[in-house]
Amino acid sequence: MNIPPFTLDRQYLEIGSEVEEAVLKVIKSGQFIGGNEVSQFQESFASLIGVPFAIGCNSGTDALVIALRALDIGHGDEVITSSFSFFATAEAISIVGAKPIFVDINPNSYLIDHSLIESHITDKTKAIMPVHLFGNSVDMTVIKTIAQKFKLKIIEDCAQATCTEWDGQKVGSIGDIGCFSFFPTKNLGAAGDGGAVTTSDAFLAQKIRELAVHGSPKRYAHNQIGYNSRLDTIQAAILNVKLNSISKWIESRKKVANNYLNLIKKYDFLSLPETNTQLTSHTWNQFVIRFKNDTFSIKDNPQDLFETNLEKYKSLRNFLKYHLLKKGINTIIYYPIPIHSQKAYQNTSYSREELLETEKICTEVLSLPMFPEITYEEQTYVVENLDLIIKNYFNFI
Repeated sequence: MNIPPFTLDRQYLEIGSEVEEAVLKVIKSGQFIGGNEVSQFQESFASLIGVPFAIGCNSGTDALVIALRALDIGHGDEVITSSFSFFATAEAISIVGAKPIFVDINPNSYLIDHSLIESHITDKTKAIMPVHLFGNSVDMTVIKTIAQKFKLKIIEDCAQATCTEWDGQKVGSIGDIGCFSFFPTKNLGAAGDGGAVTTSDAFLAQKIRELAVHGSPKRYAHNQIGYNSRLDTIQAAILNVKLNSISKWIESRKKVANNYLNLIKKYDFLSLPETNTQLTSHTWNQFVIRFKNDTFSIKDNPQDLFETNLEKYKSLRNFLKYHLLKKGINTIIYYPIPIHSQKAYQNTSYSREELLETEKICTEVLSLPMFPEITYEEQTYVVENLDLIIKNYFNFI
């Protein structure tokens, strides 16, 4: 059996003819920039998230940059966020000239540890950028309380969390601005890059619209230096088709996650994702498990010494990833290197002692195959082989 970490092949079998029809309609119309498809998507997506305004843009990264610009965040400012995220989270902050201030994660949820945020706030802090990682929501009640106390803005990084809810509200509708990615692997994915910015503030919505199109409120008039960051019309047409199935796909992801949670055997060294409380509706963009290092030893297996050389694999996680691949099970590591340790930030001072949980988790997490169409049989195959590898190779302390 060969199981991918993610695939769109099965989704295409379901909606391929509708997607082709929508794309062909755009091509025949000759309306490749803007038009009804973009307007329809922005209206529908705003309704889905529960806000008055959604503005399409070129990517989730651009969404973050434009959100920061709309809030007048720039040189000399600081934005609090997590280092355990995709690079674009911090990159966007740096692009506008501000400094990302990294707060360590909660080791159980993998999300920013909100109990540490206040100690990182200075007179330069202008915003908090919580990352709703892997489809799980940050505690937005606490984030809002802190933001109100210190008069800070909230920019929600919702790239992996379309349709995730906190206390009955969709993420992207709770802070000042929400930022979404439609990269193909996301809960709602395009056939290329795409993104959106959401807000309930009409003034901010107008600034965002202008920034996404060269700072222009109308043709040949430019109020500020902006970007060429429009959502492509063909991508909007594809997203309009996919919006009809998003609720069904989210329910399928929840079912897949519950299957994994029920199938995976409990070990002290293996942590399953925190499904949190009654307040979170997790959408499972990824299913990420964690293997704790320093809790095991290799069984005596002289015929397989090369395969069990821990110096080669560096961690239990890497060892298991390699052996799962030999069984045709493709997994992904989100993320092997924290943002603060990336070469791009090597000349910036960050205290690694304050980010110990972040550094540790990057050596221990592994994402199992996760997509709405994965079968129960495939999930069973994944879990059975994981268990078999564990039993064959390891003694645990």
